[in-house]
Amino acid sequence: MLPLLSRFHSTRPRYEFTQEAGLEWLAAAHAEAEAALENLDEKQRSRFASSIARVLRRVACQPDKISTRGHSVADIGASAWDDGVLYNVRREPRGRGTEARTKLFAEITDAYFEAEYSAESVLPDDLIHVTCTGYVSPNGAQKLVAKRGWGATTRVTNAYQMGCYAAVPALRIASGFVATSSRRVDIVHTELCSLHFHPEDHSLEQLVVQSLFADGLIRYSMTADHGGEGLRVRAVHEQLIADSADSMSWIAGDTGMQMTLARDVPDRIAKGVRQFVLDLYSRAGIGLERMRESVFAVHPGGPKIIDQVRKVLELDEPQIAASRSVLFDYGNMSSATLPHIWMRLLADPRVPVGTIIPSLAFGPGLTMCGALLEKR
Repeated sequence: MLPLLSRFHSTRPRYEFTQEAGLEWLAAAHAEAEAALENLDEKQRSRFASSIARVLRRVACQPDKISTRGHSVADIGASAWDDGVLYNVRREPRGRGTEARTKLFAEITDAYFEAEYSAESVLPDDLIHVTCTGYVSPNGAQKLVAKRGWGATTRVTNAYQMGCYAAVPALRIASGFVATSSRRVDIVHTELCSLHFHPEDHSLEQLVVQSLFADGLIRYSMTADHGGEGLRVRAVHEQLIADSADSMSWIAGDTGMQMTLARDVPDRIAKGVRQFVLDLYSRAGIGLERMRESVFAVHPGGPKIIDQVRKVLELDEPQIAASRSVLFDYGNMSSATLPHIWMRLLADPRVPVGTIIPSLAFGPGLTMCGALLEKR
């Protein structure tokens, strides 16, 4: 009996801004940090802000690709440069240290788990917590289980440090639980990318990253498929791309997590994605003739990732429309993005029951992950 995904529920971050406003704020924040580091006068600060704004117009993800991004840190989008919780850049131009960022991660995720499970009467047998944007122990999932007295019933498993592709390994872990002992496994993503802004780093690479990522909070359940509504998991697949370890990284730094992202990532993914998808269909025992009617869930690491996957697989635009629309509506929410696409496709009446949904995600390694789902 194959596992089934259902009971999707997302929670929007507390704060949001339009991409246009966000890019303006980024330029201002970088200028304030530079002014504090280099003791710039007002004229020099203004000139630096204009320079950063020009670069952002050239390299950043623009408002025609991303409309809105959510964030959980009140400082993001605010101009109180002297008294921010993390980004009081006039006094601390690099932002506060990793300890302060981690404490805020714990506060936000603890509150999220409490709110998300406040009305639960039926407990999950397993609870998988997925994140790459904060590390505390015990975490919000463990605190919830301990506080509610669920410890004899609900096991907590942490799926950490995988980045944007982590939803697929989470499916693999959950499938093992369902196959052996669990009636219901809950998977919960808490990605708080806004905790890792670096206002003093003006590199092109960081400006791209800072214009792309957003916060995402979502939960869903896996059970055995007894004929209910949901997404049946037909196959999962994972592969490391050869000689690509330096193309993307995500490490703990003195001031939060630090990401590196090479410009050739879309090209490296494009070289291997076709065979990867063929293998995915083969693992599911589904003929390739069904690819033309499949609807793809492609993790939008950026617009170019979607473009390259569409080109290499020769897809029609409607086949990847949900991936573009989630990027446009929310930005790149790291591992929480793919589940948002799944939730949208499951709720969309234009996607009929029986539709095959190949799901692709990518991250450090470079790692290529995929799941073949079927709408039920």
